[in-house]
Amino acid sequence: MSGISAVLNVEAHDEKLDIGLDEKYLTKISAELSDILAATYRLTIKSHLYHWNVVGPLFKSLHELTEEHYNALFAATDIIAERIRALGHLAPVRLGDAAAFAPKVAEVKNTSAIDMIEDLIADHSEAVKTMRKAAEMAGEAGDVVTEDMLTARLNSHEKALWMLRAISAD
Repeated sequence: MSGISAVLNVEAHDEKLDIGLDEKYLTKISAELSDILAATYRLTIKSHLYHWNVVGPLFKSLHELTEEHYNALFAATDIIAERIRALGHLAPVRLGDAAAFAPKVAEVKNTSAIDMIEDLIADHSEAVKTMRKAAEMAGEAGDVVTEDMLTARLNSHEKALWMLRAISAD
């Protein structure tokens, strides 16, 4: 070893945590959070692609809203990944799978603003259901930090749903 690697003794290792949470729970919630992280990335990318490609009378409002959403979602990815690390597990490292997160060209091309909104509503709704289930699991395990983080994320997604529905209302 030389340089910084020697100083930091950089190597991958399994961590055994003694933080008052069951090891089996830590593994299960970390897997749940990894799934939430992947879904958050997909929604970030989709929101960004829709931001660039929306047209029509809803352009300005949806363009601005999706920008707000993808910035918030991207910030959330770091929070979720850091929580996975704090629970003693590796955050997902297969970023080569990121291509699977992006919608296909056919999903974006010739998609109306209303269709984009409905698609984002579906994804945010699914995120809410998944996070609510994980937050309940965290609460039952006494993992108040994860529960609190998920509650904040739920609040963000529910607000996004409200805004998206308001834009598409007749």
